[in-house]
Amino acid sequence: MLRMTPSPNVYLALGATDLRNNINGLALMVERKFKLDPFSSSLFVFCNRRKDKLKILFWDKNGFWMYYRRLEEGRFNWPDKTDYSKTLAVSEQQLSWLLDGMSINEKGAHKEVLKRKMI
Repeated sequence: MLRMTPSPNVYLALGATDLRNNINGLALMVERKFKLDPFSSSLFVFCNRRKDKLKILFWDKNGFWMYYRRLEEGRFNWPDKTDYSKTLAVSEQQLSWLLDGMSINEKGAHKEVLKRKMI
């Protein structure tokens, strides 16, 4: 079974992306447009205009992986930002929610506890 390796960073490419771009085109977009390193261990997620297709790009030791997801029904709950030169950093949990059709800002999710004190 194919699995993505754990990644410390997940970046959503805001706005719509032309998913006819291949690995090289998306990697160039990450480098030139977003000023990020496509060879880092980060996941870069792109969505089309209709919000029914996603591509996820990441570097793994000696080559790129590209996952492609096409929904037969429904749409991804992609953030409504139109600044095409920006990315939005999210957690792997938020990416999982997005892939499952939920918002990256799930209201019912448990909040991270920052207080580190034993009673």
